[in-house]
Parts: sequence; C-alpha cells; structure tokens
Amino acid sequence: MSPQTETKASVGFKAGVKDYKLNYYTPDYVTKDTDILAAFRV
Repeated sequence: MSPQTETKASVGFKAGVKDYKLNYYTPDYVTKDTDILAAFRV
C-alpha cells in the first residue's frame, strides 16, 4: 500500500474577484522613460 499525501489548496491564496480600481488603477501615476507599452490585436 502506498503512503497517502494531504494537499492544502487554500494555503497560498484566497479565491475570488477583486475590484479593479482597488488593486491596479492608480490615477496619479506618472509614466517614466523606462515604461513599456504592449498592445495586442486579436
């Protein structure tokens, strides 16, 4: 008989949808010369 292993999925992160403006949107951000713009067309 092989040994059993236990997996804990909720240890690293909490699932769910976060509000965009709370995490990514910064209205007072000023672009720098080293910023990179990436545009993709599908």
